[in-house]
Amino acid sequence: MKKKERQQKVVDEVSINRQVSSTFLAEKLNVSEDTIRRDIKELDKKGLLTKVHGGAISTMQKLYHYNEDVIYKREEKVVIAKKAITLVEDGMVIIMSGGTTNLMLAKLFPKNLKATIYTYSLPIAMQLAEHPTIETIFIGGRIQRNSMVTTGIDVIQYLSNITANLCFIGVSAFNAEQGITGEGYEVALVKKAMIDSSERNVYLSTSNKLNIRLNYDICPLKEIDIAITDLELDDPILKPYIDSGVVLM
Repeated sequence: MKKKERQQKVVDEVSINRQVSSTFLAEKLNVSEDTIRRDIKELDKKGLLTKVHGGAISTMQKLYHYNEDVIYKREEKVVIAKKAITLVEDGMVIIMSGGTTNLMLAKLFPKNLKATIYTYSLPIAMQLAEHPTIETIFIGGRIQRNSMVTTGIDVIQYLSNITANLCFIGVSAFNAEQGITGEGYEVALVKKAMIDSSERNVYLSTSNKLNIRLNYDICPLKEIDIAITDLELDDPILKPYIDSGVVLM
């Protein structure tokens, strides 16, 4: 079997099974595990699958079934998600931005929660789709490959027709003078549209995002409804924000 044909079979197996071991592939294709490991490494570099210890998973599998043991600041994001959940009630219409903090929130929503949730984040939509009683609506548009969120005028127009009770916005930078800022112009525009479409906006920020300023304005300090961090409210880092009148959790 030629290398190109063998690697295509590897991709096919991963696509079908979503996760396969090197041992399984070696036996199925009648080649050595070393050969399979080299194939997986090459295919990972091409973005056709994701290399993991002992085998490979589909690229889509990686997007929302992330490894919780290695996710950056996982425990802090769990703390934030648990605080955010206290704001959610049955029957709410909710908008969610992208980011791993919101992804953690989507994962931890109570299994009996009944809500309608709009998101432009493909990983979050896929996570929410596993929830038994949440109606998930994915807002389609042009997908940014690095973050797997949709952007563009179609997304903004869609959001303009929604009136949500709550909007959960993942934060890239939070500064006591400039408020919420982001690093991408198009994502910043979408987040502004989300803010305009919601009665109450909740900003989720791990403490490493505090006291940082990025290029694109999203929300000034005076317009922040609620900001949630992983810190206790008496932490000195939060004092400038509290003094400025920001409602923190």
